[in-house]
Amino acid sequence: QHYKSITFIEHHMTSDIKIVPLGAGQDVGRSCVLVSMGGKNIMFDCGMHMGYQDERRFPDFSYICQPGGATDVIDCLIISHFHLDHCGSLPYFTEKFGYNGPLIMTAPTRAIAPILLEDYRKITVDRYGETDFFTTPQIKQCIKKVRTIRVHETIQVDKDISVKCYYAGHVLGAGMFLVKVGSQSVLYTGDYNMTPDRHLGCAWVDRCNPTVLISESTYATTIRDSKRCRERDFLKKVYNCVEAGGKVLIPVFALGRAQELCILVEEFWERMNLKVPVFFCHGLTEKATNYYKLFITWTNEKIKSSFVNRNMFDFKHISAFDRSYMNNPGPMVVFATPGMLHSGMSLSIFKAWCHEAKNMIIMPGYCVAGTMGHKLLNGSRKVDTDKGPITVNMTVEYLSFSAHADAKGILQLIKNCQPKNVVLVHGEERKMTFLMEKITDQFEIPSFKPANGEQINIPCQPQVSATMSKETFKTVRSAGNQFEGMVVRKNNQLVLLSKEEAVQQLGLKPHTLNLNYKLCLSGLNLEGSVIMERLHSQLSSIISDQKLGTFKRQHDGTLNLNSVHITCRTEGGRSVIHVSWNVEDEPIGKAVSEILEECGEDLITN
Repeated sequence: QHYKSITFIEHHMTSDIKIVPLGAGQDVGRSCVLVSMGGKNIMFDCGMHMGYQDERRFPDFSYICQPGGATDVIDCLIISHFHLDHCGSLPYFTEKFGYNGPLIMTAPTRAIAPILLEDYRKITVDRYGETDFFTTPQIKQCIKKVRTIRVHETIQVDKDISVKCYYAGHVLGAGMFLVKVGSQSVLYTGDYNMTPDRHLGCAWVDRCNPTVLISESTYATTIRDSKRCRERDFLKKVYNCVEAGGKVLIPVFALGRAQELCILVEEFWERMNLKVPVFFCHGLTEKATNYYKLFITWTNEKIKSSFVNRNMFDFKHISAFDRSYMNNPGPMVVFATPGMLHSGMSLSIFKAWCHEAKNMIIMPGYCVAGTMGHKLLNGSRKVDTDKGPITVNMTVEYLSFSAHADAKGILQLIKNCQPKNVVLVHGEERKMTFLMEKITDQFEIPSFKPANGEQINIPCQPQVSATMSKETFKTVRSAGNQFEGMVVRKNNQLVLLSKEEAVQQLGLKPHTLNLNYKLCLSGLNLEGSVIMERLHSQLSSIISDQKLGTFKRQHDGTLNLNSVHITCRTEGGRSVIHVSWNVEDEPIGKAVSEILEECGEDLITN
């Protein structure tokens, strides 16, 4: 990876928002996005890449600091959810790079992430013999630093940074985060799902009008068919395979789509009175049940309402899988982790079953490049493993039950939150380009797709906040876009004062600035009253057309409009028109003087 040298970490006030992906830039995996705004640096997510087993699996943190110096650079770190591609490098960053600053995530993420991190450590260290890796004590030390946040809660990280959490769907505890620094704001989605499912609700956000929306774009070119159709196709494929005596492998992640598909299969087995065994990887079912009990408020209304009478995750037809069952004769269905088939039990079962043509593997979610799942979905029939190449004879099916928003869902989120700019991450470059065209067509706002290490600068209009009295607020509201007053610092706070308040509170002496203009009519031999009558007729028409008001003729013949005063006097035998006004009526006074300057005597003689 080659990164450009930038000034991202400078702590000076700027009107630009700077964004640099260290991971998930035109790629899926290793999510890590740096945002600098208002002199503060925020890191969103700290993930790993499932397609790599070398130094590329983690973001290149040396891009921002050397080991031990992270706290001096990053002001706040937010983890969106517990999937390893969003939190897999967190202990590495907090313990090796020494980050001890604010670390924010939801309570379910804090509970589940350390278990997945420990499983990841065991596979990497114990199975693959990696030595330069984080340890179990480091995982525990990392999690101790976490500050949890609830849905719709806003927490003040410091005097400048505030963080609000929104419900993201996707998996238990997933959140979208709105971060504000002064007048600038960024909404980071992490992974989200705009469609409710059998155990989680859909993502929701109000019209928060962020300066920048940073959105995942995994399925940027996809518009899925109805969930009911996908469920029917899934059950039909599973049923046909086991009826023919085959085995069905469904790679899933431990929490999320696993529960969704288990509920679907459980209900179908009960309805059809099927006796074919269905298994789930040992241990994870029990853990999942406990987590859903503990965090029942994060599930959908159906789960919450029925949980008292019946636990939807106590399955009658699904039991724990043991490795010894792998070579048992006869049909069976197995849900095995991980979902991308890159390691673990799902890969072991695949190696054992892939030679039989009557068997089937159903990939229900996205697979990143470099994983076994990605190779299968791209049509590979001969794949390399740690024990050499193998031939794949089993049927390979893909049915998207991924809990990511599709193109329609992403556009809906943009419509809901009304951002000023959109940055796409966590997706493929080609798909991002397609979606950016849709964003331009529908919303006419700028959109970006930075690659890893590429900095984008989003210019922002600087804004200053000030308080005001109720009387001044009423005046400002009635005045529309124009209001004259004074901004002063009072008790270390900016206050907007009306002119009257400024005179009273600051002990100022009011002054009035009057402006004058005169026009000599040397070639006219008319009485002053006749000149004023003709001038009144001409000016009233012109000024009225410009929507500046209407002149009134007084008893003494003079013309008045607000503070604008027009008279005609005789000076040295010549008629002279005098115009005076104060600065508040500058638009009218200027318009009158320009008309007289341009038209002169023609204005009166015509």
